[in-house]
Amino acid sequence: MTDTAMDIETTQTGEAQVKDYFALMKPRVMSLVVLTAAIGMFAAPGGVHPVIALATILCIAIGAGASGALNMWWDADIDAVMKRTANRPLPSGVVEPGEALGIGVALSIMSVLMLSIFGNIFSAVFLAFTIFFYVVIYSMWLKRSTPQNIVIGGAAGAFPPMIGWAVATGGVSLESLLMFALIFLWTPPHFWALAIFRNEDYVKAGVPMLPVVAGDRATRNQILVYTLLLFPVAMVLAFTSVGGPVYFAVALAYNARFLWGAWSIWKRDEATATADKFKTELRVFLESIGYLFALFIALGIEIILRALDLSWSGWPVLF
Repeated sequence: MTDTAMDIETTQTGEAQVKDYFALMKPRVMSLVVLTAAIGMFAAPGGVHPVIALATILCIAIGAGASGALNMWWDADIDAVMKRTANRPLPSGVVEPGEALGIGVALSIMSVLMLSIFGNIFSAVFLAFTIFFYVVIYSMWLKRSTPQNIVIGGAAGAFPPMIGWAVATGGVSLESLLMFALIFLWTPPHFWALAIFRNEDYVKAGVPMLPVVAGDRATRNQILVYTLLLFPVAMVLAFTSVGGPVYFAVALAYNARFLWGAWSIWKRDEATATADKFKTELRVFLESIGYLFALFIALGIEIILRALDLSWSGWPVLF
């Protein structure tokens, strides 16, 4: 998943505390990774022993934390000049770069080795690739070189439900691919809304986000396009083996709200946006954070209903 508003502020004390090392691992991002991976695993056919499930979720959480630490290590220079990230552990000076690098590498190795033991080799390789993709492909390469950084790099945040599914089945499926697509298509409009709001930060840091390179008008167009593409993907998931009426209702409501937000951003002109200090863009960004949590929790409710044999047997499974 990508570094959005999921940041924990730390207090500059001169000495690192436990909370500073915890903040290094981007715990809010980690919570979304854990949720989506767990839903992917429990939604898969066959089932997973509770002890194995707990161990594999812990492995994935550690892998997500490793990615966060390595991302903060690499991005410390630009984090220091951006208001949104200036209080992170490295730019605030409470954690040394070498510590962040060491923690990130150690946790990466540990998470992959543990998952190979508690899960399977395929899921462990998948986790290793996800860490590599986020740290090397996104953080080290794409983020500073192309305005499509968040589009391509967003794949890293979309892999966790596929990893969870792979733990249970040893492979992938249409359902896990749709869960991937749900997160993948959500990421650009979610993050570009913030990028418009924080445009000055990215200009100052020299990060070629889409509003910096192509302007706000082009970014507003892209936000609307990706939100329109997201809608059918989210709804198709309702008619697979992991969906159902609860998910359908939640997905319909949240997609309608997200689409309305994207439309509100698209129809604005720059004079209006500047006058109200981009409050609409910030509102849509903040609302979009709850979008993925709501949809994946709805999938979790469907899992529980099926386990209790309370799901609607007449619900159509079309895909």
